[in-house]
Amino acid sequence: MDTVGVIVWLYVACMAHSSDVKHGVMSWGKSKMQPLLKYKQRSSIQTDVVTILSRSHGDRNVYPSAGVLFVHVLEREYFKGEFAPYIKAGDSSNDPITFNTNLKGYPDRPGWLRYIQRTPHSDGVLYGSPTAEHVGKPTVIEITAYNRRTFETARNNLVINIMATEEFPLPYQAEFYIKNMNVEEMLASEVLGDFLGAVKNVWQPERLNAINITSALDRGGRVPLPINDLKEGVYVMVGADVPFSSCLREVETPQNQLRCSQEMEPAISCDKKFRAQFHIDWCKINLVDITKVVTVYRERPNPGPGVLPDIGEYDPPSEALQSRDYFSDFVVTLAVPSAVALVLFAVLGYAMCCRREGVEKRNMQTPDIQLVHHSSIQKSTKELRSMSKNREISWPLSTLPVFHPVSGEVVPPLHPDNYETTSMPLMQTQTNLQNQVQIPQQQPPGKWYS
Repeated sequence: MDTVGVIVWLYVACMAHSSDVKHGVMSWGKSKMQPLLKYKQRSSIQTDVVTILSRSHGDRNVYPSAGVLFVHVLEREYFKGEFAPYIKAGDSSNDPITFNTNLKGYPDRPGWLRYIQRTPHSDGVLYGSPTAEHVGKPTVIEITAYNRRTFETARNNLVINIMATEEFPLPYQAEFYIKNMNVEEMLASEVLGDFLGAVKNVWQPERLNAINITSALDRGGRVPLPINDLKEGVYVMVGADVPFSSCLREVETPQNQLRCSQEMEPAISCDKKFRAQFHIDWCKINLVDITKVVTVYRERPNPGPGVLPDIGEYDPPSEALQSRDYFSDFVVTLAVPSAVALVLFAVLGYAMCCRREGVEKRNMQTPDIQLVHHSSIQKSTKELRSMSKNREISWPLSTLPVFHPVSGEVVPPLHPDNYETTSMPLMQTQTNLQNQVQIPQQQPPGKWYS
């Protein structure tokens, strides 16, 4: 079986460089021959439909063409053999396996290459469309498989050799938006072949090729609700060597443009050829004739003083780096400021503690007459304070003037200044006061009192 696989692989590789296959490339795993046979039978009917599919695994070379869709399937069955099987009592389950793909020596993949894996129990898919800029540069992709049950890993390499072609890119390109498909479903060889066959029947080109596939989520789409088996949608770009057919041109008519502006489905005569399997949004179809596209060349502005020059790709330092001695940095950063702080602390302590003169030295340097005056002032102050503590004088009852209620004249305070106030209560009647001034009361009219 291995000999037959090698012979078939050599035959397809030779056909890839001939004009009959139109630069198609096909590679596969050792244990997956049935999908290839089905696709070869389909290709025998549609000889002009060209797709690039790959089922090779690690340490293999593939030869995609620039401007042509490249698909590489990471099959879990291939990597499951490198991990111990998971067997439960009465049940045998598959291990959850995820993949990590990156360009060798870099943390991510090239810009033209995408990767998708829906669940840990499904296959991963690498897909993309290389450009002419990548021709002649072998791209080594590191594929790392992770067993999420045992945390084991397996790593393989995939070498992508991009070939240049004169027939690509094809001049007429059309991008379709398919609403009822996800990207991983569209990348399957059978589904993609059916779609290209439907496009071929509508377009009738001599050469037809899938250029690129993009998920609607990468174009700003939203994740659909998990009801009614809704799909995310996928954009499929195909190219041909003949002008667009009248059916594809119908979307540009004023009537259909008006219906699209009103969010209504346009009337397309060839929609029934896709409706059985593919629901196409004809309002989002994009027709491009690259022969009429005018390339605009803009001069690159000179970078200002705040823009770093373009020095090419990042060149990380080598692993053989010498260890750096940080003792000098420690001395400059910590030791020197600490030494200066200690010197200042010692000087301040000496000035505050060791240079104090004291009271005795101050008195020795002060004249005697000044000391006598100072002591006499202190003695007098102390005596006055002691005398003020012994005073027993109460506050007067009232110091405000009294007004006569009839005449309005000012009357002296109610109490005289010659009686002892220290022994009097705070509240007392006016009858008990000596020398109290009698204030006449107003008498009612018509009566006389003696």
